[in-house]
Amino acid sequence: MVAHRLRPFGTTIFSRMTQLALQFDAVNLSQGFPDFEGPPSMIRSVESALRSGANQYARSQGHPELVEAVAAMVAERTGLAYDPMREVAVFHGATEAIAATILGLLDPDDEVILFEPYYDSYPACCAMAGASPRFVTLSAPRFRLERSALEAAFNDRTRLLVLNTPHNPTGRVLTEEELDLVAELCHRYDVVVLADEVYERLTFDGAKHLSIATRPGMRERTITVSSCGKTFSFTGWKIGWATGDERWIAAAQAAHQFLTFCSTTPLQVGVARALRELPDSYYDEFRSEYGERRALLIEALTDTGFVPIAPEGTYFILAGFRGLSDEDDQTFAERWVRECGVAAIPPSVFYSARPERGLLRFAFCKRRETLEEAARRMLAWRRGERRH
Repeated sequence: MVAHRLRPFGTTIFSRMTQLALQFDAVNLSQGFPDFEGPPSMIRSVESALRSGANQYARSQGHPELVEAVAAMVAERTGLAYDPMREVAVFHGATEAIAATILGLLDPDDEVILFEPYYDSYPACCAMAGASPRFVTLSAPRFRLERSALEAAFNDRTRLLVLNTPHNPTGRVLTEEELDLVAELCHRYDVVVLADEVYERLTFDGAKHLSIATRPGMRERTITVSSCGKTFSFTGWKIGWATGDERWIAAAQAAHQFLTFCSTTPLQVGVARALRELPDSYYDEFRSEYGERRALLIEALTDTGFVPIAPEGTYFILAGFRGLSDEDDQTFAERWVRECGVAAIPPSVFYSARPERGLLRFAFCKRRETLEEAARRMLAWRRGERRH
């Protein structure tokens, strides 16, 4: 029997929609994983590591090659210096980094500020830690952070704030002004920030990702999480990392050592070599190619009758469907996957209460051919054709 604290979460919406996509042979734009491979050089690096004997447990806090590569990359991108052996840790993906940080930092009844809509692991991790989430709603269509709402969420029990930018599922890239508001209140209430920045390399239309750890006084109170999955298109490798003050890394490591102990050794070595060796042109091409996929899907959604909200970052698009249906998003998403043959996520599941009900979330981390097939099916549905 499932423990009481986890019963509210049930099976994830990603599993549900993927199951329906398989059942109805749908194009799966629901879950955020690419249907193409990442850089071949990374695969060769892992093959080399496998053959050279990197097949036993790694150092629990991260293989020396990878923590050094992460520290060097972060220093180059942000100007922040982290001791690779004390202020960097490697996890079995960014989600484990988030879970370990929450479990390692929080005591029962500590409060955590979460922005909604949220990545669904955040409240589940809080439940596992016995902590109490306080939700701050980012309202459609602009999804901006408002001072009054954020200020009202803080109190003397607030221990942690989880900040995701670029933001899943809205696609917002928080501005310098919004980050400084978060920093101001975290200083006032002595709160630590868990910064989820896994989409840091994916921004569009001139939006610039800023790490909150670079804001004045925030390096000392921020633990920043990222991973190889989104940037290198190897989501199945599950290699994530965190950088931060030694106190916060030690807290996350205290939980990590009893969760997975260490991440897969040859994959750590392969990712380390990619961080050191991939040229800047890789990241430029990566962003450019995703910009083209984004434009393709926005056009297809618009032609079908949706009202897409162009994301500033991530590889997700929220699109309004009120011109197509008055149903709630879960009902429409399940009917849509049957009738149209395209799977999307109903984002109401990413809210604690009073969710946005007239939106669907689509992932464009797919091959052009996949997105073109989705577009063809959507337009056929718009013409009245039904697959099931």
